[in-house]
Amino acid sequence: MKKLIIYAALLLSSANVFAQKDGEAKKILDAAAAKYRTFTTIKTDFVFTIDAQASGIRQSQNGVLITQPKANKFKITLYKPGSADLQQEITSNGKTQWTYLKTEKEVTVNDAGKAADSFNPAQLFTLYQKGYKYLFTGTQKIGGKLYQIVDLTPEDSKASFFKIRLAVDKTSKQIYSATIFDNTGGKYTYTLRGAATTTDAPESTFIFDAKTHPGVEVVDLR
Repeated sequence: MKKLIIYAALLLSSANVFAQKDGEAKKILDAAAAKYRTFTTIKTDFVFTIDAQASGIRQSQNGVLITQPKANKFKITLYKPGSADLQQEITSNGKTQWTYLKTEKEVTVNDAGKAADSFNPAQLFTLYQKGYKYLFTGTQKIGGKLYQIVDLTPEDSKASFFKIRLAVDKTSKQIYSATIFDNTGGKYTYTLRGAATTTDAPESTFIFDAKTHPGVEVVDLR
């Protein structure tokens, strides 16, 4: 399961996206990016859903994202499926990234962007700007709200996935969900629970402190 979580994160960060650079899609994505640029620090709850047919895994788990996109800082907290127990944290201050696995009592330390499991969730909001083609495919009503659907296709033919589908709230211009379709038939969906909001976050938010985790093994790969 650890590898599945990391794998899905990698899909968001390591490839280059879409089939055509559609003008309508660009307007939608530009509006969303402009919205998020107004936030210094973004905080949002999300649900991460795995539907991996090849491995027979179907499950959902809750998480929290705090990010300062301009400073390239973030913290992702994932909880065990069906519970409020911490499972994993990925933290970066823009220079160093820490991946903490509670059950294993282990934290792996890498230079930011250099780790095999490196993932910058701030890219979710500006994902389309480099390495992707994009296409507006229509609107969809979900829970009484209207969402604009944009499909991103990686320009990299060696990418491990063939499409990312974004649902953007037509009114608020915020991303509602991102679904990654991999080449084995698996789907990995991040659904934001409510609108992202701006918040205060001290510098310590984006640094993993081993002293506050007694017994944790530090694996420094820098």
